[in-house]
Amino acid sequence: MEFRKLGRTGLKVSELCLGTMQFGWSVNEEDSFDVLSAAVEAGINFIDTADIYSRWVEGNPGGVAETIIGKWMKKTGIPRDQLVIATKVRGEMGPGPNDQGLSRVHIMKAVEDSLRRLQTDYIDLYQTHWVDKDTPIDETLATLDDLVRQGKVRYIGCSNYPAWRLMEALWTSDRLNLARFDSLQPHYSLVYRARYERELAAVCKKYGLGVIPYSPLAGGFLSGKYRKDKPLPDSVRARDIKNLHMTEKNWKVLDKLESLAKEYGKTVSQLALGWLLTHSDITAPIIGPRNREQLNDNLGAAGLRLEDDAMELLNELSAWN
Repeated sequence: MEFRKLGRTGLKVSELCLGTMQFGWSVNEEDSFDVLSAAVEAGINFIDTADIYSRWVEGNPGGVAETIIGKWMKKTGIPRDQLVIATKVRGEMGPGPNDQGLSRVHIMKAVEDSLRRLQTDYIDLYQTHWVDKDTPIDETLATLDDLVRQGKVRYIGCSNYPAWRLMEALWTSDRLNLARFDSLQPHYSLVYRARYERELAAVCKKYGLGVIPYSPLAGGFLSGKYRKDKPLPDSVRARDIKNLHMTEKNWKVLDKLESLAKEYGKTVSQLALGWLLTHSDITAPIIGPRNREQLNDNLGAAGLRLEDDAMELLNELSAWN
């Protein structure tokens, strides 16, 4: 496992980040503990979560993934300083008008709730989950700056921001001498390139932001488990993948991944992760394994860098412009 700096900062994170959206949802607590322990044993030190995980599931109050991570850390006794814990704030966490958003009121309550669930006294990377149009960016950043100064948060980042919103945030931090976003978490993969590459990539490179892509395997499409000539499972997930990724163009990309995987002695999903890892501006793709088998497959991408000709071919096949 290699380690990379998070953007311009001195913080070192593993080249694969363990995502936890599935914990307490499609993965029970015991199996979540198993995945966490196996990931850390393999060299992953970077764990990403969010307070809202998985509130969208009936009967799930949110905060469940954070709670599982906190219990796991306490049970295993792993030294806190050996982990880089990232979580997010923004989503609806209750019925009240101030139970969501990026206002000072909500952030100050949300961070205390996250610290309690995680059973820690600081968060390494605190990220705004998506934009809050109702709150001025200077209010959000001033609040995050206070948390950094208090030592409750070490670094701040954002997720799902368009380029102009990201620039507004960076300019505001510079103008008011506030803590600034040092990372971006975009939706980015070999078959979902335009949203990040069109404008965000240039901003991140210019201003030294770490890039932590989520859904690097396109919801499972780039795992190779789906086939053009086979019926899809009857599930919401499969239907979403079909609507977003199952195009003639992307089937051709998948075919090429399969042939390259044989040449490299890797799996399709490992090649898809390798494509991201070969980009110099990518810090750590966020993997989301539900069990050890999936984790071990993801771990096979560690250290993988594709040759120039393979990158050129995949870039050409998946080009969006």
